[in-house]
Amino acid sequence: MKRHIIKSLKSIAIVVSALFALAGCETLPPGESADAARPAANAITQAVPARLSVENRPIRLPHSNPDDLWGRLQHGMQWQVPENAQVADARNYYLRQRSGLQRVLAERGELYLHFLVEEVERRDLPLELALLPLVESQLDPFAVSSQQAVGLWQIIPSTGKTLGVTSDWWFDGRRDLRDSTRAALDYLEYLYATLDGDWLNALAAYNGGIGRVSRAVASNAARGRATDFWSLPLPRETRNYVPRLLALSSLIAEPERWAVNLPPLQNRPAFVAVPTGGQLELGRAAQLAGVPKARLQALNPGHLRWATAPHAGDLLVPPDRATAFQQQLAQLSAEQRVQWDHYRVRRGDTLSRIARLFSTRVDLLRAANNLHSNFIREGATLVIPRGDDSALSIASRSGTKIPEARDYKVRPGDSLYRIAGRFKVRVEDIVAWNALNARAPIFPGQQLTLYVGDG
Repeated sequence: MKRHIIKSLKSIAIVVSALFALAGCETLPPGESADAARPAANAITQAVPARLSVENRPIRLPHSNPDDLWGRLQHGMQWQVPENAQVADARNYYLRQRSGLQRVLAERGELYLHFLVEEVERRDLPLELALLPLVESQLDPFAVSSQQAVGLWQIIPSTGKTLGVTSDWWFDGRRDLRDSTRAALDYLEYLYATLDGDWLNALAAYNGGIGRVSRAVASNAARGRATDFWSLPLPRETRNYVPRLLALSSLIAEPERWAVNLPPLQNRPAFVAVPTGGQLELGRAAQLAGVPKARLQALNPGHLRWATAPHAGDLLVPPDRATAFQQQLAQLSAEQRVQWDHYRVRRGDTLSRIARLFSTRVDLLRAANNLHSNFIREGATLVIPRGDDSALSIASRSGTKIPEARDYKVRPGDSLYRIAGRFKVRVEDIVAWNALNARAPIFPGQQLTLYVGDG
C-alpha cells in the first residue's frame, strides 16, 4: 500500500485489544437469519491464491468516461476474484435477487456510492472495499441488526466506542456517513496491517472479530497448515461473508457477463457539507435548503432527533442547494432556529409526568429550563422545543439563548395588541402563555407572563 497506515491507526492500536472479544459487524438486513441469507459453504474444489493483496491486481487501462462512477470503480479494483464454489454460490445469491440489487444500486447508490469510492480511493485502498456496505447493510444507513449493529458499515456499540465514534441521545456517528466510514476504514486498515497484509483475513476479522481470526491463524500455523482465509476454521457466517464481497465485486467488474444492469451513476458528489452555525430544526433546514425532508434525513442519518445535535457543526445537502441554504441560514435569527412551546405547571405535576407528556426526558427538561433540581412550583411556565414532527422526541435547546420569563403587570389603557407591540411578541403567544380567552378583556393589575428574547 502506498499510504502509510501507522499514524492513522495509533489511537486504534491503543485500545484494539478490546476488540479481540467482539464479534465484529453484523452483515444481515434486519430480520434475516444467517442460515436463510447465506449461501451454503461448500468444500473448495480448486486451488485459490493463498493471500489476496494489492499485488494480485490485474492491469487495467484508464476508464474511457470520466463522468461514469462505475468506470472509476472498476478501474480501481485491485483483486483477482478466485473462481471457486464459495464465490460461485455467493454470486448466484445476488443473481437470484438481481432486480433487488439493481434497485438498491439505483436508489441508494446515487446518494452514497460516490462518497464511498472517494474515501476508499483517497486512502489508496482497493476500491472493492467501497462495496462492503452493500454486503453489510444493503447501503442502508438506517439498517439495524439483531446485534444492534447500525449504519452503512453495521458497527456495533462497543466497536463504535472503541473507534471513537460519537453516540448519544442526539446523534449516532455509526449512522453518520462520514463518521462511520472513517471508523470502518480505519479499522479495516488496522486489520490488514495486523493480519500480515491479507485482505481476505482482514475482511473475515471485520465480520467475525480479530480475536477469532487471529486464533484460527495461530492454530493452523501451529499445525503446519495454510493460514489463508480458505483454510481457516471459521464460523459459517464469516465463511460466507467474504465470498459475498468477492462475488459482488465480480458482478460490478463485469456486468455484461452476468447480465446485471448497472444504473447510470454520475462521477460527482451527491452532497456537500454546509456549516449550520448552531443547532437547527431539521424541518426548517429542509425548508431553507429547498429539499424534501426525507432527502435531508437520508443525507444526515446520524441525527436522531427533530433538530441537529448541539455539537454538530454542519449538515450535508445536495451541491446545487448549498449556496441557497447558506444564504437562507445567514438571514435566520436565533429564535427561528429552534421554536418553543410553553407549559404552565399545574397542581400535582412533576417533571417526570411532563416529560412523559412531551415524550422527552427529565434531564433535558431541566437543562432547557435551567433547573437545578426536580422541584417545580405550580403556576411556573416551562419552555419546550417545538419540532415539526410531534412523534419525535423533545430535547433541550443547547447552545442558543432561551427566552427569559418576565412578569408583567397590566397597566391602565393596556391591550394585548399594545403589550405585544411593546415587547415584540405576538398576541396569540401572550394568549397561549397565560391561558387567556382572546375575546375577554384584561384589567389593570392583572399579572401576565411574557417570554422576551432579549431577556
